[in-house]
Amino acid sequence: MSEPSAPKKNYVLDTNVLIENPECLLNLRNGAENNIFIPYHVLMELEGLKKTPKLRHIVSKVIQLLMEHRDKITFIKNEKSSSQFTDIVDNHILAEINSGGIENPILVTNDRILQLQAGLAGIHSEELRDSKPFESESQRYTGFVEDDQPPVPNSFSWREGKPVLHAPDGDKVIGYLCEVWNIKPRTVYQNLALELICSQHIDLVSIQSEAGYGKTYLALAAALYAVQEKKLYDKIFVLKPTIEIGAKMGYLPGDVSEKMEPYMKYIYDLLVKLHKSRAANKVFLNPNDDILRLNPKKFEILPLAYVRGMNIENAFVIIDEAQNLSRTEVRAILTRMGEGVKCLCLGDTSQVDNPYLNEANNGLNWIVRKFKGFANYAHIVLKGDKSRGPITDMVLKSRL
Repeated sequence: MSEPSAPKKNYVLDTNVLIENPECLLNLRNGAENNIFIPYHVLMELEGLKKTPKLRHIVSKVIQLLMEHRDKITFIKNEKSSSQFTDIVDNHILAEINSGGIENPILVTNDRILQLQAGLAGIHSEELRDSKPFESESQRYTGFVEDDQPPVPNSFSWREGKPVLHAPDGDKVIGYLCEVWNIKPRTVYQNLALELICSQHIDLVSIQSEAGYGKTYLALAAALYAVQEKKLYDKIFVLKPTIEIGAKMGYLPGDVSEKMEPYMKYIYDLLVKLHKSRAANKVFLNPNDDILRLNPKKFEILPLAYVRGMNIENAFVIIDEAQNLSRTEVRAILTRMGEGVKCLCLGDTSQVDNPYLNEANNGLNWIVRKFKGFANYAHIVLKGDKSRGPITDMVLKSRL
């Protein structure tokens, strides 16, 4: 006598999990093992997101899958679903689930507020496991390994009080100071970060730290050192996600460089500071002007949308705030990197501004999870007692 089959699970998918991984509706359905439900207001949110340039291609993929499998998906709505709504969309989604006649529904969402709201409404919810590689992996793996653990390529360990780099061609004691562009590292971790950046066998370095530990400043100094002094690369690119709060970038006046100015002013200020420390004349059109303008042949700041379709070669690339990128976006950007590229991915997974991401399912964590162990990849967490200044030190020590 055969055992009775397990009852089907009824998954209700939220907008954010469809955007994070469009294939999740097929993975969760698992053939015909489970049922998939899509609330009407999820479709409404997708309709609105079609107008967002950075999400348009992902929304198109979601809609394509919904159309291809619509006979296997149940779309749910209630008497208020077709009305114009001004209140919170999440409330409509919960109402549509409650009135949909679904037995033991499971709402799949990475929105933690919606998870709490679902609990209050008596609806069970789960995170999309496929989008959660590890809990803050970029924080957990600091770039150091314990003595009793096998060394990861390009990781560090301590030996007689000195850090040792486990490079593919053998161990290397770092008993010296890495000074680039007249910038001396303030902590041992900054020194090791520069060691990784300057190592020619490493193509991709990711750096995790809280605000104030100088990761962007170090990256720019190393970029100037590699391009202007060592002449290893032809150009510097700085790429940054534009997570907008307030005025939308599309409505700001001017060309792309002018539109990017509010997002990149701190990059420009750091570059000018480095220029005052040691002249970086080639990255400016006229280094003697009172107001310095960047030379686009040597230094370019771009929004990530402009990278699509590019082929970047012989360049030093800095991807800032990688924690605000999705797995799909990270893949799209890194596949633009051609021959002769050094790439730095900087970020802080405790400061995720993208509403569709969290501390775990963001681009920086995906990079660490997927690339850890490759001979041409390295990761390090910056920490220590000194950051950008005494006030920031107090914030970090007090855990404000």
